[in-house]
Amino acid sequence: MIERVEKLKGQLIVSCQALPNEPLHSSFIMGRMALAAKIGGACGIRANTKEDIKEVQSQTDLPIIGIVKRDYKDSKIYITPTMREVDELIEVNPEIIAMDATFSERPGHKTLDDFFYEVKTKYPYQLWMADCSTVDEALHADELGFDFIGTTMVGYTEQSRGDRIEENDFDILRKIIAKAKHRVIAEGNINTPEKARRVIELGAFSVVVGSIITRPQLITKSFVEVLNGFKY
Repeated sequence: MIERVEKLKGQLIVSCQALPNEPLHSSFIMGRMALAAKIGGACGIRANTKEDIKEVQSQTDLPIIGIVKRDYKDSKIYITPTMREVDELIEVNPEIIAMDATFSERPGHKTLDDFFYEVKTKYPYQLWMADCSTVDEALHADELGFDFIGTTMVGYTEQSRGDRIEENDFDILRKIIAKAKHRVIAEGNINTPEKARRVIELGAFSVVVGSIITRPQLITKSFVEVLNGFKY
C-alpha cells in the first residue's frame, strides 16, 4: 500500500464526488468519472462512500482517498465523523482514509485527539489524512500523527471563514509545509492547472482537484455568470 501511495508524489488526485442533491449522484457515474480522470493522467482519486469507492475500484487501479460524508445533529463535522464511517470505509480498503481534523466539536462531544487515538488503535496499519481549515489545526493534526495533512476545509469553518487557500500565493499552505513533519496535500480552490503546478512547486506532496473537473453544473455556472455580465 505504501508503494502505491508513493506514486502520488507530485501528481494530481481527482475528487470524484456527487451528493444526493446533485445531478450526477450515482456510484456508476462516479466510477466512470474516475476512469475518465485516469485516462486524462490522474494518479489518484478521492471518493465518498464505500459504494462509490467500490465502483471506482472496479474501473481503475488508482490509489484512493476515501471518505464518508454524513450529517449528525450535534456536530458540524460531516467528513468521516465517527467510527461508523471509518468501519464502512475499511470494508473497501482505500489506501488513505480522510477525516475532518478541525477544532470543531465532533459528534458525541468527542475530541479529535480521542477519536484519532481510537481509530489508530483499531486500525493501526491504515493511512490517515487530516482535513484541516487553519494552520493551527494542521500542525495539531501533524503532532497527533496523521500521515497526510490536507488544506481541504480552508474557508469552510467558522474559524477560517473568509480565508482562501490561494490568497497571497498560497500563504496558508506555505506555513503548513514549513512546519509540518508529515506530507501535505493541497486541496481547495485549486481551479487551474497553473495553481496545481504552483502548490507542488511550494512543496505539497500532491494536489487534489475536484469541482472544476467533476461538477459540470458549477463549471457551466462559471461560464454563464461571465456571459450574463457582458453588455452588448
